[in-house]
Amino acid sequence: MDGVARRARSLASEGELVVLTAPGHGAALRLGEVLRESGIAARTAERLTDPHDSGVVIVESPLPEGFHAPELDLALLGEWDLFGPRRSRAHRRLPSRKAASETVLDLAPGDPVVHASHGVGRYVGIVTRELRGPTRDVGGGSSTVTRDYVVLEYAGGDRLYVPSDNVDAIARYVGGEEPRVMRMGGAEWERAKGKVRKAVRDIAAELIRLYKARMHAEGTAFSVDSTWQRELEDAFPYVETPDQQAAIDAVKEDMQAPVPMDRLLCGDVGFGKTEVAVRAAAKAVFDGKQAALLVPTTLLAQQHGETFAERFAGFPVEIAVLSRFASAAEAKRILDGVAAGTVDIVIGTHRLLGEDVRFKDLGLLVVDEEQRFGVTHKEKLKALRTSVDVLTMTATPIPRTMEMAITGIRDLSTIETPPEERQPIVTHVGEWDESLAALAVRRELLRDGQVFWVHNQVNTIDAAAEQVRRLAPGARVEIAHGQMDEATLERIMLRFWKREFDVLVSTTIIESGLDVPNANTLIIERSDLLGLAQLYQLRGRVGRSSQRGYAYLFHPADQVMTEEAYKRLETVATYTGMSSGLSIALKDLEIRGAGSVLGADQSGQVASVGFEAYSQLMAEAVADLTSEGEATAMPGWGQAASEPEITVDLPVDAHLPHAYVPDEALRLEAYRKVAAVRDARGVKEVTTELTDRYGEPPPPARRLLTVAALRAAARRYGITDITTTPRGTVRIAPVQLTERQEVTLRRHHPAAVHNTEQQAIELPIPPSRDLPQESGLVGWVAGELKRVVGGSRY
Repeated sequence: MDGVARRARSLASEGELVVLTAPGHGAALRLGEVLRESGIAARTAERLTDPHDSGVVIVESPLPEGFHAPELDLALLGEWDLFGPRRSRAHRRLPSRKAASETVLDLAPGDPVVHASHGVGRYVGIVTRELRGPTRDVGGGSSTVTRDYVVLEYAGGDRLYVPSDNVDAIARYVGGEEPRVMRMGGAEWERAKGKVRKAVRDIAAELIRLYKARMHAEGTAFSVDSTWQRELEDAFPYVETPDQQAAIDAVKEDMQAPVPMDRLLCGDVGFGKTEVAVRAAAKAVFDGKQAALLVPTTLLAQQHGETFAERFAGFPVEIAVLSRFASAAEAKRILDGVAAGTVDIVIGTHRLLGEDVRFKDLGLLVVDEEQRFGVTHKEKLKALRTSVDVLTMTATPIPRTMEMAITGIRDLSTIETPPEERQPIVTHVGEWDESLAALAVRRELLRDGQVFWVHNQVNTIDAAAEQVRRLAPGARVEIAHGQMDEATLERIMLRFWKREFDVLVSTTIIESGLDVPNANTLIIERSDLLGLAQLYQLRGRVGRSSQRGYAYLFHPADQVMTEEAYKRLETVATYTGMSSGLSIALKDLEIRGAGSVLGADQSGQVASVGFEAYSQLMAEAVADLTSEGEATAMPGWGQAASEPEITVDLPVDAHLPHAYVPDEALRLEAYRKVAAVRDARGVKEVTTELTDRYGEPPPPARRLLTVAALRAAARRYGITDITTTPRGTVRIAPVQLTERQEVTLRRHHPAAVHNTEQQAIELPIPPSRDLPQESGLVGWVAGELKRVVGGSRY
């Protein structure tokens, strides 16, 4: 920035108008502050009004590069001129399950929840309470502090007040039917978990068998990125989003390991999953291996074929598309090339799984939307998983896939950041309304767009098309359904993609098909008959460009919907965000009953404790049954087997003030992130995020972050309890002191009490004037903890 300031000052001193662009309001303000600190009087303006003006002006504009026109006395410096070209940042890889765990805590009052120690209850809300605690001020007395608590209600009206720094002990209940609320205290919860533990052992044993087979298989350890790999990645025309880059890094790390990769990549349509597949395929091919991309439809095979051909242009890579559309001669040529190794990347439908397909040296298999393949195909994929690297991509993972990913047998990456211009889809759910449907079609045609009209009955689809022609006179209407031969179907879809007609009346065959960015209105006549994943995928057909997408999900006015159908439509209406696939998959577990995808005998087990507890118990069973590897607990929840619950109860005013984060849902989300902190780095990341979203944290919020840091330190030292006592002391337990630590304790705290039987120490609280000015009592406890027990592990 020093160079920019010097250049701006020099040009302005010569009487030129220097215009600096900033991509947004916040960036413009920061740029102005930096220039003023350098002694340059810069002003901001919405637009330039006087071309003969001079000085330095900051304008909000996304313009990346500028120009210098001395003859006009004008210099325009864009974002790239100021800061250099945008590059993807190096991001630390985050735990794959963190996003899933945070996503599910989307609570409304009355929602069923699960507490790690007390079991199934109901969420009431967040309450703020003023508490009085002992101090050692001159003259004694007590102080009043403000704390937030998450309130849960249990059977008999008992209420549990969970401190805000322990919110990670709470999870949203996912498990099918409405659960029975338990009694508070934990006895009933422990009995329920005991029954589930016995039930999951058989399933855990099967998961271990699959996992061991993969772990003991001899996979390919691909080399680090080559020059060609870096060239291909540099040619990517967009800036990678943080989570897209994290997914790419995770896939590369897996591929460079000697164990076969089995990673699930979840991301909404158009969020950049294909680029992850491109880079994985490049790593395989540039290392002398072959890559295969398996897709559910011929249309997707064609589309991916074009994308891969474009990305690998200029590299000596042979790409082929194998499907039933290929002529016999062309298919034979491709199969011969695959067998001989002259075809590097082959893209195709389930035809790739045929007995006559022989790879010379397959190193990577990418599976797009695995849930759309049949049982036979999935068995073939299961066999491949133990020998080659497998990357599975999906927008809405099926529940069984989610279960495998969450319990740690399969690795999970999520891409949740939408493209810059993408807008959420406006979703309408309601009774059939012919006039509204007609208006929706006409409005889309007025903006030169196209319409998907879903009528999922082949025998009456012609009548549905006539109805559309009647509702929208002049619209060009065609039909498509699965009983057409594939060649006809493809021709219709390609004509629609080329904008040769306006409305495609079809069955759900468009659920996973060709990308049509110009089609931005979707009408579904009988949405009540479709599954949640189907509805989500269908809605994903629209709103795939910068144009706003509209989805109309109708159901008959004269028929009573089933409860499950109602919940499905309610879910689709609720999750209208641009990255809802993971949330919808978890909700699908809830609606269908997670047990139904694990076997009928497991349905009651899942319902009794909820899906997260079931997954945690499954992970524990896996850990118990194998001596190799460790089952990974879900971060931030259900830590009883792997991490004890830590209580920090000190009389400090530590909370997120309502004025700082007014929305209760956002406050709950923030509390969960603070509670999930495990180390100093986590504290720094949460602090940065809070500052970025809500501004500089006020003192109570800063103290909350200090408490989080103390909890992290306690976890590191094996301490589970830090509380004040009526005697004006702080009790720390469990603590087993060495002789040297005992000497340190006595030297610094002669009045301290060390109870060896209870494994606890009590430190007298000093007067307020002797506490650290910034961090107060919490900072003092953290310092004494480090001084007395620092460096020991328990």
